[in-house]
Amino acid sequence: MTEMEKAAAGLLYDANYDPSVLQLRDAAKEKLFAFQQIGAHRRAEREAVLRGLLGKLGRNPVFDGPFLCDYGFNIEIGDHFYTNVNLVILDAAKVRIGNNVFIAPNVGLYTSGHPLDAERRNQGLEFALPITIGDNVWIGAGVQVLPGVSIGAGSVIAAGAIVTKDVPEGVVSAGNPARVLRAITDKDAQAYA
Repeated sequence: MTEMEKAAAGLLYDANYDPSVLQLRDAAKEKLFAFQQIGAHRRAEREAVLRGLLGKLGRNPVFDGPFLCDYGFNIEIGDHFYTNVNLVILDAAKVRIGNNVFIAPNVGLYTSGHPLDAERRNQGLEFALPITIGDNVWIGAGVQVLPGVSIGAGSVIAAGAIVTKDVPEGVVSAGNPARVLRAITDKDAQAYA
């Protein structure tokens, strides 16, 4: 079993010293460097680089950039995706993002985690668990989503939240650690009418 196969299976894998893992990350960094160098007004060129990096990219994506990830091929994004500046996705495991997802500045989606004991951690071992974000989700500024989390469709994650557990559909979640504050209701549709 390769190190990336171990990562996909949620097992400890060598993230720091395995040559094939390092080569995959270096290839992604080269594409990301190219992406960051293309002017924002050259959207088609920027999108072409992202399509060569990501596992799936739907229609009408907007990446204001900078954008960083580990590998790219583990990231699947639906249609009408928008991210503001400084999105970081550590994608040693799958990151699936639905349609019509909005991400504010300085958000991190982290599939990677490390052993608590220093001996294994110092060997360069880590684990990865997938992240899933449903359709029509809005993630506020500075949110951090940790390994293994799913965020249900239509939910809003308030700015600064640290999401450590699954979030159900159609709720507002906030805090550290994030907790559900309330359901999103028809009344919310009238708030800005």
